[in-house]
Amino acid sequence: MRLRNVAVVTARELGAYFTTPLAYVFIVVFLTLAGALTFYVGGFFERGEADLQAFFVFHPWLHLFFAPAIAMRLWAEERRTGTVELLMTLPLTSFEAVLGKFLAAWLFVGLALVLTFPMWLTVTWLGNPDHGVILASYLGSWVLAGAFLAIGVTVSALTRNQVIAFVLGAAVGFLFMMSGVEVVLAPLRGLVSPDVLDLVASFSFLRHFTDITRGVVTLADLVFFAAVIGVGLLLNTLVVELEKA
Repeated sequence: MRLRNVAVVTARELGAYFTTPLAYVFIVVFLTLAGALTFYVGGFFERGEADLQAFFVFHPWLHLFFAPAIAMRLWAEERRTGTVELLMTLPLTSFEAVLGKFLAAWLFVGLALVLTFPMWLTVTWLGNPDHGVILASYLGSWVLAGAFLAIGVTVSALTRNQVIAFVLGAAVGFLFMMSGVEVVLAPLRGLVSPDVLDLVASFSFLRHFTDITRGVVTLADLVFFAAVIGVGLLLNTLVVELEKA
């Protein structure tokens, strides 16, 4: 893998975001929703605690919808316009193209998260928060977004329609996020063994993210998200190779 090729693809895709209103609309809507949910639904001031739990508790739901919206165009638009054939004629491998597109989307989400820094400043001004927990929560939110994006770009490579890519990406992400919730596990109790039940619960994005936002950044949680991202990129590469064939 040549890092220069990856960097070129990443820069190309990042530029494509900001040459259209998509990037600005996404950032404004993301920041507005994050703030509104924190103050009006999460009861930031009513809680009377100097932390950002009311802010981060909504991030899984925000990423569930916004990450597929960012990823849906990465391959679907290339296939619809026919530029994917041109891209594949360039001197770069399929994995370099896949990684470059993913990194562009992931960096873009990272920028949106960085722009929420006034929340951190606000809670610091109001009290004496645990900055280590807040930093861990930001890390957890970013890797969670990366997992959703890995699913989204893979689904995007399977279709020419961006709307279908968005719906399927959100649906698959929802299944992963809710797999550890009792509503999903309850019907399975008595039908499968406890080991299988634990396996299903271990795929829950929500469970791993919640552990991180408590300030407990374990290697298991990071490896889980890294594995999801890695498998997603490998599947994406396989789909692109099949398209080339």
